[in-house]
Amino acid sequence: MTTVDLPLLPLGRGTDLTSERGVECPGDLPPASDPSLVARARAAKDALGDKVFILGHHYQRDEVIQFADVTGDSFKLARDAAGRPDAEYIVFCGVHFMAESADILTGPGQQVILPDLAAGCSMADMARLTQVEMAWEAMTEAGIADSVVPVTYMNSSADIKAFCGRNGGVVCTSSNAEVALEWAFAQKADAPGGAKVLFLPDEHLGRNTAVQKMGLTVDDCVVWDPHLPGGGLTAEQLRDATMILWKGHCSVHGRFSPEVVDELRATIPDVQILVHPECRHEVVLKADLVGSTEFIIQTIEAAPAGSSWAIGTELNLVKRLATAHPDKNISFLDKTVCYCSTMNRIDLPHLVWALESLVAGTVVNRIEVDPDTEKWALVALERMLALPGKTHKD
Repeated sequence: MTTVDLPLLPLGRGTDLTSERGVECPGDLPPASDPSLVARARAAKDALGDKVFILGHHYQRDEVIQFADVTGDSFKLARDAAGRPDAEYIVFCGVHFMAESADILTGPGQQVILPDLAAGCSMADMARLTQVEMAWEAMTEAGIADSVVPVTYMNSSADIKAFCGRNGGVVCTSSNAEVALEWAFAQKADAPGGAKVLFLPDEHLGRNTAVQKMGLTVDDCVVWDPHLPGGGLTAEQLRDATMILWKGHCSVHGRFSPEVVDELRATIPDVQILVHPECRHEVVLKADLVGSTEFIIQTIEAAPAGSSWAIGTELNLVKRLATAHPDKNISFLDKTVCYCSTMNRIDLPHLVWALESLVAGTVVNRIEVDPDTEKWALVALERMLALPGKTHKD
């Protein structure tokens, strides 16, 4: 590894004002030092039996992943939950937008639980509904709204997905972003001046897909900054653009730099650079392979023994891959620790608290999407599911 290993501090105590849902945990957490936590989690899960189904995102801590019934990326997990209609409780060890998607896709008799409500997503938090509605108004004033199809990444809140559903748009994952963009451009192919896409909330995935996969240029893309008047763009710039990218990013993937890529190539013979498309465009240009989390996992699994890899994604997953494949030289594409801080709020004390509360008959931290938002978010999700190709992976 090219990083130092530091202990993860117990999170979730107090208020995180930068999180998507910054609230305190409404209950007494067991201390992280409690040596019986693993036994308590196992006992509570056994007591609940088939009534509970635990989902573990790839970026979760190992201490939590060990109790997951299934692991995967956000949309895969939500669909896995929908495939278990007999499970009364869905405990989602991920972040808030993922639990929302699970609530949208599961049945009315199922309850989705997020062990820590402060486990948000910085990227999802960068696009608020009021901000997006203001951007849409600006596009209407510029005379282009009828030519724009909104496309939102799965890593967005339910109300942003619903906005896309109401306005003829679609949801995408990092695996099917190219197919989703092809669909979006086809919807307005006859519009004066051609079709445009508003891509939310990750500018890097939007730019990388448009330029690397769709044949567009960087100049075809403009960035809407919700913190600037008019998004920092003129009406003329909006009219000239093909891709209107929302100014948002992943706080983890945005850290990787082209300088570290160059350094690793100089120090590790024959190293292959494997990165997620949420990385900056300059990093993607220098990478050997670019793909979703599932693509990264599958690539390492299929790689020959003795091969060298530097991976640009969340550190928990990179460490897990390195442990699972000791015959390969796997490095982290950063010099410093790069855990997803909000994802890591789901720690063992929170999981134990949530499970033991269920055993005691108390449902804690239930995630519920209101009916109207659910209706329109589901429209956008179903449009994605109707796209050709693989649509179930992030």
